[in-house]
Amino acid sequence: MQIIGDIFNTVLFAPILNLLVAILKGAEFIHLPGALGLSIILLTVLIRLLVWPFMQTQLKSARKMAELKPHLDFLKTKHKGDKQALASAQMALYKEHGINPAGGCIPALIQIPIIIALYQTILAFFNTSGLENINKALYVKDWHFLTPPNLDFFGLNLATKPSDFGQYGILLLLIPVVTGALQLIQSKMMAPEKPIKEYPSDSPKEKKEKESTEDSMAMMQSQMMFMMPLMVGYFAFSFPIGLALYWNTFTVLGIIQQYKISGWGGLKDWIKYIKSKTNLNS
Repeated sequence: MQIIGDIFNTVLFAPILNLLVAILKGAEFIHLPGALGLSIILLTVLIRLLVWPFMQTQLKSARKMAELKPHLDFLKTKHKGDKQALASAQMALYKEHGINPAGGCIPALIQIPIIIALYQTILAFFNTSGLENINKALYVKDWHFLTPPNLDFFGLNLATKPSDFGQYGILLLLIPVVTGALQLIQSKMMAPEKPIKEYPSDSPKEKKEKESTEDSMAMMQSQMMFMMPLMVGYFAFSFPIGLALYWNTFTVLGIIQQYKISGWGGLKDWIKYIKSKTNLNS
């Protein structure tokens, strides 16, 4: 395990940390306000652009699998107890839609270590022993920190946790709310617009079964779609603001990429609802 940790630190953590510090030193040199916060945003953008092709492949695969999940659940119900028939039907469905079930795994395996390294790099600035670890990993001795960098970001201390809102003000609660809302938007965009498609070849029995399955799937998808944003919002509530800044930047770029792949996707229903309410009120 020690060898794996050393490889991770050498190949990912140290290069990303040095890149962040290089950006930070440049921002401080030209006296940019909120230098560390801006450096985190810029580094996040650079890392997101680096993993963009892998994310593109994964998002496309995830989108297709999300659209097929209700069909797969329907097949499980239809071929319950007959594993061979189920496997055959699943493979036929994958072949019909041109999907490799493992298509999203390899891109995820490539990008996850990079994202973890980025997360740990940012976390190091808000850890009590972080400066010592940062200095050990820096390539340039002149970059060593004797004191923590300025953590102010347009009036916010990046080391502050929203969970300390009682001490710093209730407005801090807006940060986990925004973080959860952005995650909800991305999750909704990835949801299929119509859970189960009907085909002309479907028999009346199959159509009825699909209607029943669609109702239960819609309820399940709704529950799952809200769980991730709630979990991410809780993390943003518990961790320093600087990490929420990184996560929100990453999510906004993810929303942009998701829009390029499938437009508003499952978010279309919400947009139509908001427009209808706006038209009624105007």
